[in-house]
Amino acid sequence: MSFVFPPPQNAALPVAGTENRFPVRRVFCVGRNYADHAREMGAIDQADGREPPFFFMKPGDAVVSGEGELSVAYPPLTKNLHHEVEMVVALQAGGANLAVDAAKSLIFGYAVGLDLTRRDIQGRAKEKGQPWDMGKGFDQSAVVSVIQPVAVCGHPDHGRIWLSVNGEIRQDGDLSAMMWKVADIIANLSTLVRLEAGDLIYTGTPAGVGPIVPGDVLAAGVDGVGSLRLRIV
Repeated sequence: MSFVFPPPQNAALPVAGTENRFPVRRVFCVGRNYADHAREMGAIDQADGREPPFFFMKPGDAVVSGEGELSVAYPPLTKNLHHEVEMVVALQAGGANLAVDAAKSLIFGYAVGLDLTRRDIQGRAKEKGQPWDMGKGFDQSAVVSVIQPVAVCGHPDHGRIWLSVNGEIRQDGDLSAMMWKVADIIANLSTLVRLEAGDLIYTGTPAGVGPIVPGDVLAAGVDGVGSLRLRIV
């Protein structure tokens, strides 16, 4: 079989302690999975547990990863770019309609992620009942650290998740505050799509999201998983 042009190369993430790379297939994100973040976004029904979290996606080629300080370009057509730190789940296997008890067996490892959001574009889409795609799924909008394999970090269900901008702490929460836990996220998502090896799942962000501008240096971490550092250029 021949192609009319060379097929694009998939994004791939470094794996801690090895020369191996994790090939990225799709990027799923959980919206408003921490009550304090749902509340700061005005989603009171979700904050109070009357509505569940929900899912949205980013393109696989929106992923930025690597070791050391990463560089992310400030995206066009926004004046309100926001940071959202999250723990990321990397799947080594998939399935559909999975039981919660089976979900953890699919996980290869965990990473620290940043869901970057063009908040002004997202806000206008919300007002008009339009999709969020251009507010969430733009180039370089999915930043991911080195992956820690499960064999090293286990399955973190509590511990600090944090982000700073130019040395000032902006987000500071705990994984235990997630409304859907990791296994619940995987099981719920598998009722909507068949999950596959290479899928990444961003598990939600705690309160404190806010704007960033060119020149800002962000640091973020999840206890037991790792950290990342990037500069907005």
